[in-house]
Amino acid sequence: MAVDLAERFGTPLYVYSGDGLVAHYAAFEAAVSELDCVVHYAVKANSSLGVLGLLAQQGAGADIVSGGEMKRALIAGIAPDKIVFSGVGKTDDEIRAALQAGIAQINAESATELRHISQIAAETKQQAAVALRVNVNVDPGSHAKISTGQRSTKFGIPVANGEAAMLYRQLCSDPNLIPRGLAVHIGSQLRKLDPFELAYQELLVLADMLRAEGLDVPMLDLGGGLGVDYEEDKTPDFDAYGQMVTRIFASRDYKVGFEPGRSIAADNGVFLTRTLFVKKGENKRFIIVDGAMNDLIRPTLYEAFHRIEPVGQPNPVIGLADIVGPVCETGDYLGQGRAMPAIAEGEILAVLSAGAYGAVMMSNYNTRPEAAEVMIHDEAVHVLRPRRNVKDLLKLEHNPFS
Repeated sequence: MAVDLAERFGTPLYVYSGDGLVAHYAAFEAAVSELDCVVHYAVKANSSLGVLGLLAQQGAGADIVSGGEMKRALIAGIAPDKIVFSGVGKTDDEIRAALQAGIAQINAESATELRHISQIAAETKQQAAVALRVNVNVDPGSHAKISTGQRSTKFGIPVANGEAAMLYRQLCSDPNLIPRGLAVHIGSQLRKLDPFELAYQELLVLADMLRAEGLDVPMLDLGGGLGVDYEEDKTPDFDAYGQMVTRIFASRDYKVGFEPGRSIAADNGVFLTRTLFVKKGENKRFIIVDGAMNDLIRPTLYEAFHRIEPVGQPNPVIGLADIVGPVCETGDYLGQGRAMPAIAEGEILAVLSAGAYGAVMMSNYNTRPEAAEVMIHDEAVHVLRPRRNVKDLLKLEHNPFS
């Protein structure tokens, strides 16, 4: 199947399993089903309209971090009242668009942002539903570039010294705002549950204190971050996570929200790339492929590991190799020091668990058109993003000096 898809649609190519996306979303939803909750898929993980549309059919909401993602979610069929707007840098235009669309809530991350939301709501004669994203100073134990729970990061309002509590009191007293509660998200790719539990317990302490003052705290947005096993073919442990959050929140009178992204999408996508050349280095091989860092930047950006396997019958390993792309950067690699069999020119390699933070982070560096995206669902192949060429890219620009 993979070789057939590579021949039919060319490489590099992202291939998604629609059946797998549906199964993972259903598994997550079932794991938290004992709670009064809502599940917002984190659009930033994979924002393909086809992926969003399929998840919308399953009843998923959307966690967005930009006006562009909001438009994607709405076009894909996700109802406005199932959309939550996160992120530290919303523009005034994005806030206006969110209020006009009638989304469920905006997660504010600073006093200044809260003031902007209030002013825009007053100008447009609306009330804005707002939750405060708080910073509970919990180290998630993941990569520094995707850790968001510590005070040293740009995210959230510190709970320490009463800062978050003071701002929530202001929110509740502002006639232009509707208090929706508190939000927390400590980072991505968490493989252990302890940091989640610590953060959630800190969130509960604050929420209970605010309720004791008579303030309205209807919802706790618990964010996302549940990790996947990039080295083994294992489904994320949705059940263990669900049991943990159920134990903490089932007896508490809070509606809770979840924002899974990577755990839904990552294992349901592969990146196919074709071998161009095999080059002998000083002490290893370089398998040079047509997929590059502009197609899949995670390995060089996060030192991320993806399994890389030849498509077809496995052959014996003959030694270590770096799988590298054609971009003019030493950092252009998909994998380093991998035990690989003999690889022939033209052979297709599959980079596994590439369904999240792959295509969404593509660029046109070196004037390279993006990889195409297709989805297999119900035994049919659907084109989600057609392949573009260099001519298509150049049409987007204008040379005033020609």
